[in-house]
Amino acid sequence: MNARVEMPEDEPIVVITRTFDAPRELVWAAFTNPDHVAHWFGGPGFTSPVCSMDVRPGGLWRHVLRAPDGFEFSIESIFLDVVPPERLSWKNATEVHAPGAPPAVTQTVTLHEDGARTHWRLEARYQSLSDRAVSVQMGFATMITQSVERLADFLRHKDPGKEQ
Repeated sequence: MNARVEMPEDEPIVVITRTFDAPRELVWAAFTNPDHVAHWFGGPGFTSPVCSMDVRPGGLWRHVLRAPDGFEFSIESIFLDVVPPERLSWKNATEVHAPGAPPAVTQTVTLHEDGARTHWRLEARYQSLSDRAVSVQMGFATMITQSVERLADFLRHKDPGKEQ
């Protein structure tokens, strides 16, 4: 099953869902261990020369993505809520953005166990419908759906429950 994107007309959110053929604990490990996240985060051809995560409320997630053309951009987020292995929430590390930067967003991932499968749900909540539109135009939903497909491949070929 591929990732599915929903954008309600009257609410400033993007909801992306995906079911993984992996137990919840393994999906959690793949999503919260920076060594694992560096393998799958970003679209095809993207790499992660920097990925550090202090997975606790108030902890920093710093991620540098390198596009296939060599362009690098940094993402810094603050974890708000951490409930292993079922919920992880974070927001932009700063509320002040330079022109051209993505709008402020709070993202929450929930993991629901279904036997040996895991239902993954991401809700990205924006301050307005116009902020959501800007973010989507910048490629937010595309990058996330491509990332979760790479995560599915990572889960098929690696055991994130073991250190690598």
